[in-house]
Amino acid sequence: MIYALIGPVLRIFGRPTIDGAQHIPKSGPVILASNHLTVVDSFFLVLMVRRRITFVAKSEYFTESGAKGRAKRWFFTAAGQVPIDRSGASAAESALNTARKILGDGKVWGIYPEGTRSPDGRLHKGKTGIARVALATGAPVVPVAMHGTRRVNPVGSAMWRFGKVTVTVGEPLDFSRYAALRDNRHIVRAATDELMQALMALSGQEYVDDYALRPPA
Repeated sequence: MIYALIGPVLRIFGRPTIDGAQHIPKSGPVILASNHLTVVDSFFLVLMVRRRITFVAKSEYFTESGAKGRAKRWFFTAAGQVPIDRSGASAAESALNTARKILGDGKVWGIYPEGTRSPDGRLHKGKTGIARVALATGAPVVPVAMHGTRRVNPVGSAMWRFGKVTVTVGEPLDFSRYAALRDNRHIVRAATDELMQALMALSGQEYVDDYALRPPA
């Protein structure tokens, strides 16, 4: 329903297209791992992928009071977001357990391996949670590169601009050769780095071997 309302707006501003959609399995658990340039990445990704994508979102989006809070709650729920509490030491594990549940139900889990939006347009070091989930569940990891969203929704600006958005989907990555050593942190790091190399090739971004700093809200 929500994309019947905002879909035309996204198409006007971004004129989106998708390349490589055939690489996304038509059924069963799938991890879509994307670079992250700006807030609207999720909007365009959900718009252009035929299967419903579920993201894990901070619980604050669902608990704010007042009319604005109700609007946010409706929007993120309708867009397939699942709330998790990101405070405390167990926040990361809570998010990964939620992801395992999504995949266990045969659904599509959308994730940004960098952990936050890129502060400078470059591709930053990936966090290992995605590899841990992939190795534990056996779900295929499909790399996705967003192009042009930063022009449509410049970082730090509340105004959208006209641009051209392309979603580029790569071939699924096979991490099965790592499965026997999935608890080895070096193996988990190697799988994560393999994913980031695939994203770099798809996106054309410069790679930085440092974690991205979380930009201001």
